[in-house]
Amino acid sequence: MCLTRVNTAIGKIRLELTPKINHCWEVPLYVTARGLTTSPIPYKSSIFQIDFDFLAHEMQVIKDNGEIRSIKLRPMSVAEFYQETMTALNSLGIEINIWTTPVEIPDRTPFEQDTKHNSYDPEYVQRFWKVLVQVDRVLKLFRSRFMGKVSPVHFFWGAFDLAVTRFSGRSAPKHPGVPNVARSVMIEAYSHEVSSCGFWPGGGLGEPAFYAYAYPEPEGFKDYAVRPEEAYYNTDWGEFSNAHTTINFSLVC
Repeated sequence: MCLTRVNTAIGKIRLELTPKINHCWEVPLYVTARGLTTSPIPYKSSIFQIDFDFLAHEMQVIKDNGEIRSIKLRPMSVAEFYQETMTALNSLGIEINIWTTPVEIPDRTPFEQDTKHNSYDPEYVQRFWKVLVQVDRVLKLFRSRFMGKVSPVHFFWGAFDLAVTRFSGRSAPKHPGVPNVARSVMIEAYSHEVSSCGFWPGGGLGEPAFYAYAYPEPEGFKDYAVRPEEAYYNTDWGEFSNAHTTINFSLVC
């Protein structure tokens, strides 16, 4: 079971049922004292939420009438997880159809067909979540210092990063798009000037890193002074990066 794809499947459930919010703020997950949550999702006249518990290693679907369905997080295929999730939702009277193709990753095998990704390591899942707990704490403090429009601290399941974004209030040029994501999504997310920072756990072409970027990138941005000394401007990604899993990274603001 691939945690990235599993989170994407659950995120798409939230995406399908939650009213749209500017910059796609209706789609992320949030850090909790036990894992990650969708937060409450409306369904007809009720609500439910889906929680990942990385201490007990289970996922819970919790409905406002007190009913709960649990799925043990264990080595199993994405297809098996997806089927168990849909069965749990249906047993609670929640009927939903989602687009089952993953986004923001090269291998876009639909969930119900993905029998390749089937690993789950409880120790490393817990390590990852504990890093998110500390990053969430730091980013919320960073968020509190800005009086303008600023996003909540979000866990975006597509890019698999924890991020917070500040806005200038000025419109931005239409985003050129990125691979494996509909351009319309990027145009909506970056409709206004932003300064964003966060933590990415790595994978694919990169190492775990704190990052910071602006869109559109202001003139001279890449030459701006940042801390710590190990931080640098990554020309491939167009952002400042510190490829060390430490929470001591901070921008000179």
